[in-house]
Parts: sequence; structure tokens; C-alpha cells
Amino acid sequence: MRPARSLSRPLAGAATAVAALLIGLTTAPAAPAAPAEALAPAAAVTHEAENAVVSQGAVESNHAGFTGTGFVNYANAAGSSVEWTVDAAQAGSATLTLRYANGTVTNRPMDITVNGAVVADEKAFGGTGAWTSWATASLTAQLKAGTNTIRATATTANGGPNVDHLAVDTAPPSGGRTPVETNGQLTVCGTKLCNQYGRPVQLRGMSTHGLQWYSQCVTSGSLNALATDWNADVLRISMYIQEGGYETDPRGFTDRVHSIIDQATARGMYAIVDWHMLDPGDPHHNLSRAKTFFTEIAQRHSGKNNLLYEIANEPSGVSWSTIRSYAEQLIPVIRQQDPDTPVLVGTRAWSSLGVSEGADETEVVANPVNATNIMYTFHFYAYSHRDEYLNTLSRAADKLPVFVTEFGTQNYAGEGSNDFAMSQRYIDLMAAKKISWVNWNYSDDNRTGAVFQAGTCNNNGPWTGTGPLKPAGVWVRDRIRTADDFPTG
Repeated sequence: MRPARSLSRPLAGAATAVAALLIGLTTAPAAPAAPAEALAPAAAVTHEAENAVVSQGAVESNHAGFTGTGFVNYANAAGSSVEWTVDAAQAGSATLTLRYANGTVTNRPMDITVNGAVVADEKAFGGTGAWTSWATASLTAQLKAGTNTIRATATTANGGPNVDHLAVDTAPPSGGRTPVETNGQLTVCGTKLCNQYGRPVQLRGMSTHGLQWYSQCVTSGSLNALATDWNADVLRISMYIQEGGYETDPRGFTDRVHSIIDQATARGMYAIVDWHMLDPGDPHHNLSRAKTFFTEIAQRHSGKNNLLYEIANEPSGVSWSTIRSYAEQLIPVIRQQDPDTPVLVGTRAWSSLGVSEGADETEVVANPVNATNIMYTFHFYAYSHRDEYLNTLSRAADKLPVFVTEFGTQNYAGEGSNDFAMSQRYIDLMAAKKISWVNWNYSDDNRTGAVFQAGTCNNNGPWTGTGPLKPAGVWVRDRIRTADDFPTG
């Protein structure tokens, strides 16, 4: 039996924390869903179907995973349609992407028209495996300056698929520049993470699962997909210290992290080196190991401009002063080898800024780590961590540089039902305040928080599109693909 990650995020009380620490599940193989077409643009404007003009259809919200407040269920009739009004600043080519679900095995083709002219005749919208499994289909069309009408009309008696939204990308092509090519060396400026131009940026990406369990999910193919299909800016390399991790084979795990850093670098992504201490919760337990590990990592990769060092994943059961003491002993060791790379410091109570142990961000604000070019980490799981956590993150981001290095749409164990509505509130806040984020996790663990269907990694894919993804994977992929508009001036 292969253990899965033991998460520990109490809402309140020691009993909950103990229960969370004892969680351990195994991954059962399952056949991956068939891949679906997925070519959404990276800088699109989303137009929700429920706000469009609907003919022979109904706005519903009974199938999870949609964006906005609902989706359109087409009537089972040829001619049923959804029509959007889209404004374009200037005439030119645009990428149109429809997000849809088709819980049947029958193709439900539609004609796509722009300003009355057919631009895609009977475009296919095949089965997605379930009505809660959302996919995307794209085409290119010419828009005129000003107001345009875009209509998707069913062409068979089965009607169309359920349509969630239309995304329209009229942005000029990026020229293929990667996030690292665009932003260069990152640094902390005030409360923000800034690029080489001194402008605040928001990175979005994924975290691996524990390398001792799910290294088969970190392959050339999966990283290609993360970089080019998901359009991710950052990969968090999650190396556990205990639970069968680093302490069992320091040389082997260090070499594995070296390799993944190099692979992320080759794909133009930023890489967070995550010292994934979890149990015991006192980071001092692993201070000597951390000094050895980060000395080698920083020495070898100091010439790279795409790293961030996360030095304590989730401290727990200790005071903020204890965590600060650990950071102030480790950071100078790193700086001797690498003076430029930002360091991410874990916070009290499973990196909740203290909330899960009855505190809040004020203890960090009053007693910050005595070091420069650092940020503080915050973790949340939206189903469990409600307004108290959201409000703490909002307040903290106004006074401290904060990086959300781990979050999920489920409960604090990364399992159970997805709360996409609460998750979107966090996403909106982080976008508004330029808080970078990483989602847990890029694996096929059987929990709902792992993005791939069970069995995907052992079968070496498929990695691209929405077909191999669980609902949480589809949801977070959509949000990673709508990349930050990195300022360069």
C-alpha cells in the first residue's frame, strides 16, 4: 500500500488536528477519462452563457464545476442557441473558446456564427464523460471593431451540450516568451512580488505531490503539459522531509530536486523548492538537514533566475517566535550561496498565519523575520477555511508580502466535496491584490484535490486537455490558463 499525504488543518481544537494528522489513504487505479479538446487562450475575456440571449434552452446550476452563476442547458432540438454580444476595441483575428460539458457519448455539433456568418460548420462537441466534466473547444474568427454577435446553434435533434461560457481572446500573440523570459529575476518590493522591471506580478501554478509517492507524475510529458497546455508560471517541487522523504535518502532526494529544477528551467517556469516539513511541526527538528540541503541547492542553482526557496512548509504546534528563529538561522546560510533568490517563510498553524491555532497575522506584522527579500506563506482549503481565513489573508496582504504556496477547493485534508464558490472568492481576492498562488496537487492521488484521474500517472498520461482531469483539475486549469498580464514597462 502506498500512503498518501497526511494533511493537517484544523478548524479549531487539538482533536481535529490529531485526526487530520492521522489521515492516510491509498491510490486505487482507475481508467482515465478520454481526452477532450482544450485550447483556451491565455488572456481571454469571459462571457458567461447565463448572461447571453438563450433560445430554446434554460439557465441551470445543477451540475458542479461551472464558472459564474450557472450554465445553459440546450433544449433537445435543432436550432436551439446561445448568442453573446462581444465588443472589440479594433478589427482583427480573435480566438473563441467555448467551455462545455456533454455527459452523453453522442457528439452534439453546433454551428458557430459571427455577425451572422458561419465560421465553424457543425463544430464537434463530443462527450466529456460526465455533465460535471467540463472541456473547451476553440476556433479562430475575425471580429469587427465595436459590437459583434457570436452565436452557437445546435444542428441536431439532440440539441447542444451544456455551455458554461465563451472566452474571447483578441490579445496579440506573446511571441512565445515564457514567464521567466518575460519577468526575469523576481524580487520582493514592499508587499508585492516584482519582476525585473520592478512591477508587481502574480504567478499561478501547481505543486507536485510528495516525490516519494508520486514521482511518476513528474515526467517530461506532464511538465510539457503544465508549461504549454496549462500555461503555468510556476511549479512547486514538494519534497517531504519525513514520511519516507528526504531523511531516508538525502542524496537521492536532493538529486531528484536538482533534476526537476532543471526541467522547470528548460520550460521557462519558476520553481519553488519546497522543504515540506509537516510532522513534527517544529522546523528546528530539521534545521541541520535544511542547512545541508539548501546549501547545495543554492550553490548549484544560484546562477538561475527562476527559483524561490520555501524553507518550512507547515509549522504547527510552535510559536511564531520559534519559527522566526528557525528562519533567521537558515536564511543567512542560503544567502552565502545565493544572495538574490526570494525566500518564502512558513507561518504558524500549518501556514495559516496563526488562524488555525487561534492567532492571526498581527504577530508576524509586529515581529517580522529579520531578513530582506522574503515573503510569508499562507495555505487554505476553501471548503474548510471560510471567512475568518479569507479576511486574514486580505488584511495580511496589505501589510506583509504573502505568497499562497498551497491551496485546495476541498476540505483541509484535500478531499471531499469541492467548494468552487468559496474558492473563487479567494481567487478574486488574490487577483485583486497580486498574491501569487500554487494549487495542491499535480498528481493522480485518489483524493479530490489531486487534479488527475486515478491511474493517469502510471499510464504516463494523457496529460493535456480536460479529459484526464477531475473536476478540481478542470477548475484550476482554467484559472491558471488566464495568466497575469505581466507588465514590462
